[in-house]
Amino acid sequence: MKMNQTASTVWGLVALSLIAIVVILGLMFGLPMYNVWQQEMSGRAELAKAEQNRQIKIEEAKANLEAEKLNAQAEIERAKGAAEAIRIENGSLTSTYIQYLWVRQQNNIPEKVIYIPTEANLPILEAKK
Repeated sequence: MKMNQTASTVWGLVALSLIAIVVILGLMFGLPMYNVWQQEMSGRAELAKAEQNRQIKIEEAKANLEAEKLNAQAEIERAKGAAEAIRIENGSLTSTYIQYLWVRQQNNIPEKVIYIPTEANLPILEAKK
């Protein structure tokens, strides 16, 4: 019986050794292949990210172009309105109308101090608001 136990112990050690050798050989060939696969996946991810960033820049440029076109159209319409206003004024701009336009423009300027000249062309200075 001791012989039988010794033989099974030897066969167990041999089997364990063979399993260890197979695992080591598998790791020797498997790890380099895994590293290559991992690098390939990393490269694909970077390529996809670069493509996405390029698409974002293209879309931003298209949006900027569209905004500029709309701004140009708005400017054209504003000029048409000004031309119509001048036509209504019979082609002459009076000083009163120019003053009106200047005052109307001041509404678009956020809180600024404005110096208005007097008859002697000296500004009225305001010490406090």
